[in-house]
Amino acid sequence: MNDKQQNPQPQQQPANKLQNPRSWIVPILLLLLFIWMLVPSNWNRTQISYSNFRAHVEADNVARVTVQGDQITGVLKSPGTKKVEGSDDVQYTEFETYLPSFGDEELMSLLESKNVMVNTEPTRDPWLWYGIISFLPLLIILGLVYAQTRRFQSQGGGGIFSVGKSQARMYDRSEVETTFDEVAGSEAGKQELKEVVSFLKDPERIRDMGGEIPKGILLAGPPGTGKTLLARAVAGEAEVPFFSITGSDFLEMFVGVGAKRVRNLFQDAKKEAPSIIFIDEMDAIARRRGAGLGGGHDEREQTLNQLLSELDGFEPNENVVVMTATNRPDILDPAISRPGRFDRKITVDLPTTADREQILEIYVRNKKLGEDVDLKALARGTPGFSGADLRNLLNEAALLAAREDRDVIHWVDIEEARDKVMMGLQRHGMTMTEAEKRMIAYHESGHAIVGALLPHSDPVHKVSIIPRSQSMGATQQFPEKEQYIYRKEYMLDRLSVMMGGRCAETLVFETATSGAANDLQNATLMARSMVQEWGMSERFKYMAPGGQSKEVFIGEQLGKSREISERTAQEVDEEVEELLRQAYERAMQVLRERRHTLDRMAALLEEREEISGEEVRAILKEDENGSA
Repeated sequence: MNDKQQNPQPQQQPANKLQNPRSWIVPILLLLLFIWMLVPSNWNRTQISYSNFRAHVEADNVARVTVQGDQITGVLKSPGTKKVEGSDDVQYTEFETYLPSFGDEELMSLLESKNVMVNTEPTRDPWLWYGIISFLPLLIILGLVYAQTRRFQSQGGGGIFSVGKSQARMYDRSEVETTFDEVAGSEAGKQELKEVVSFLKDPERIRDMGGEIPKGILLAGPPGTGKTLLARAVAGEAEVPFFSITGSDFLEMFVGVGAKRVRNLFQDAKKEAPSIIFIDEMDAIARRRGAGLGGGHDEREQTLNQLLSELDGFEPNENVVVMTATNRPDILDPAISRPGRFDRKITVDLPTTADREQILEIYVRNKKLGEDVDLKALARGTPGFSGADLRNLLNEAALLAAREDRDVIHWVDIEEARDKVMMGLQRHGMTMTEAEKRMIAYHESGHAIVGALLPHSDPVHKVSIIPRSQSMGATQQFPEKEQYIYRKEYMLDRLSVMMGGRCAETLVFETATSGAANDLQNATLMARSMVQEWGMSERFKYMAPGGQSKEVFIGEQLGKSREISERTAQEVDEEVEELLRQAYERAMQVLRERRHTLDRMAALLEEREEISGEEVRAILKEDENGSA
């Protein structure tokens, strides 16, 4: 199952603002007004003295003048010359001057005698320009507000005043085609959800029995296990309005928007009742309140409080079923899981081997498979894979087959895709020396031999020294069947397998390398869990010293008192070291007894870079028969 199937999207608004010219009208007008205000009206005129103007009039060199209050502008018949200090003289035809304060009563008669054309214009009101200049910043602010409002509308928000509107998308039966038949695995979860669907289709049948449908259903599980896909199946089967929204859609930069959106969402759902509300990624708004050193998140807590009130508050909430999904149920607030709210919790675990086979059968419907592809073997060889991982694996196999120009997907494509998904891409540009390659070959051979010979270890599937993004080599082990509890013998063998690489380095090269870093880290974590949590040590058989689950919030960690003494903590460390020492000695004993097999397998790995689990077991069997 895929946890993140794409939902049908509403019609998108034009992404390019240039496609909507109306949004540019106000900014362009404001820009032109600003430019017009900055450009002076007399930029092409030369200012001269009044005496110089009077001399031009007396010399009959003025063609026409315009009088506007004390300002006189005009055009000369022939260019005049104005002397400028420090530069060349300036010639001009259009001029500007001003009447002296004492006036000139003879000017008009002089102009008439020289046949000068005289125009008069009313005096400009300076207060008008002062007003325009004063209101210009306000006009710019109004333009920015208008542009921001247009931005909200283009994003589907309906403007700044509708920011609290619910962001949920309502789907009807015709828009969702997913059904429970297309969901593989999670049979228990599907049965619980089918009960909800049957109530929404025929509510009277359950009401006659005095029963009530759960108001809230919490889908919890690891990422990629199909929680969203189950919700889509409910939407496709229920035949009632289905409101879909994510937890992050409630939170906004404005305080109180989240709570308002919750109210609007439930109002819309009640109008369409019976209906379903699905909130994906619930942990975005439902984290535990009042935790941490820095206090809570007020906006998130207000949103959660409003959601709790809508689920089971003073106002009754009928015929509206709320479904939610999260992969972090450990950090959710305890108030949401009490009866009357999200009182039905459906855990969507990773698929079992049988579930993985069913999921693979669904995902290969549109793919061309070769005759050598065995879905049962692939399901057994992908422990821990979620539905999303399986879908990605098959898609990578299809891409690899297309890259090699094959007509169908062969088993070799699936094997390569599995290695790519589990260990990363091959590092083609990396060149190792022969000494490094030989050392890695012995390291991985040590893992493989110990893993193949210990009785409680998982079977070896493949040994590789091809460098990938996650490691320089790998030894893959896959269990023959699903395991839900692990015996101590299995854990001890697993520790020895992890120590096999370091033992091979010490036995052959009498040194240690950094290639065993991940092995030692994982072995230490496993040994500490055996001592602190599972009671698998001789000294702590009946207690779990400090083995409770880790707290999520740092404030709770600092406020928590230590429950074991310094002496007990030291004894825990000694027990962990003893388990690791025993695992190391056991692995070293196996490799000493099979030194010839170790040399032979390492040489084969150097030559071929990858060998299968069948070849590992064949080499061990040949050497055993030869020594016998």
